Amino acid sequence: MLFELTPDQVSIRDMVRDFAKNEIAPYATQWDEDQSFPHELFKQLGELGLLGILFPEDYGGAGLGYIEYATILEELGAADGGVGLGVAAHNSLCTNHLFLFASEELKLRYVTKLASGEWIGAWGLTEPEAGSDAGGTRTTAVRDGNEWVLNGSKNFITHATVGNIAVVMARTSAEGAHHGISAFAVPFDNPGISPGKKENKLGMRCSDTSSLVLEDCRIPADHLLGGEGEGFIQAMKVLDGGRISIAALALGIARGALDAACEYATVRQQFGKPLASFQMMRSKLADMATQVDAARLLTLRSAALKDAGKTTTLESSMAKVYASEAAVKVSEEAIQIHGGYGYTKDYPVERAWRDSKLCTIGEGTSEVQRLVIAREILRTNETG
Repeated sequence: MLFELTPDQVSIRDMVRDFAKNEIAPYATQWDEDQSFPHELFKQLGELGLLGILFPEDYGGAGLGYIEYATILEELGAADGGVGLGVAAHNSLCTNHLFLFASEELKLRYVTKLASGEWIGAWGLTEPEAGSDAGGTRTTAVRDGNEWVLNGSKNFITHATVGNIAVVMARTSAEGAHHGISAFAVPFDNPGISPGKKENKLGMRCSDTSSLVLEDCRIPADHLLGGEGEGFIQAMKVLDGGRISIAALALGIARGALDAACEYATVRQQFGKPLASFQMMRSKLADMATQVDAARLLTLRSAALKDAGKTTTLESSMAKVYASEAAVKVSEEAIQIHGGYGYTKDYPVERAWRDSKLCTIGEGTSEVQRLVIAREILRTNETG
């Protein structure tokens, strides 16, 4: 099956590619060094509609689909993985969770601000004792009249320091590891919610990542998303789409590393000839290009199925695990092609290598993806 972009999709891709080349790539190294979140850039991304890609115009969004979304994230990831991660977390997790499960009143109040870029969103599932095992959630939400009172902490939260609102998973019942978890919309201007430790990360360093602390945080009763005990199921549905975004981000990082390796191999001279003239270098580039293309096909397949309204649990996990691991391999080979220069910060491939690793961890580790894939294929075989 071929995934050829339509003329409109090509126009969107080219627009984002030009924007990333001019407004992101020249500053990516400095943002990485400083671990600084690019506030002004995100305002520009909002103006371009890239913080509301998937959401209808009625809610301030661009009204696009997952094919466009994956294409956009590839271009952003090729320029700076940290920027791509921020756009992915904002769109796929926080805003999408609210769009799918919030009341109409909350959608009009919050999704419109998020989709337009006026607000930045966070999503709180992971905890110190609940990573891959989300059923181990310990953050609690207790009903008190017309309010919920939240207590606990969340780890590794994108936009915990710079965001305006988070979707937070909390336990409303001690019964049932998964079925006792509910989801809440928690604006950051509420008393009782604050960022904790800012993480000093290996890669994706311009993406804001901190813990999130809730201490007697009171929110209105209507900020429960859906029904009590539905939070875990909601989170798994949100992650199906989120894994497409991480696959697309990883694809972008890999493609950026491949582009840099191709450029370097054509200009770098060794033994009086360009590196690209040597068979060993050509073999490396051929393998890298094949992995990038395979990652793109898996990612676009899952995006196309998502746009068609299909369940993509299997396909999203396949795309995510393959693309993320391909990104690590391709960026590592790009460093090898650059030789000693690849190990310095003068070239972007070392940053691509550092950024790529998070894609094998965030939104479900590679190990979890393999468990999901095995479960899905065995379930299919059992039912015929």
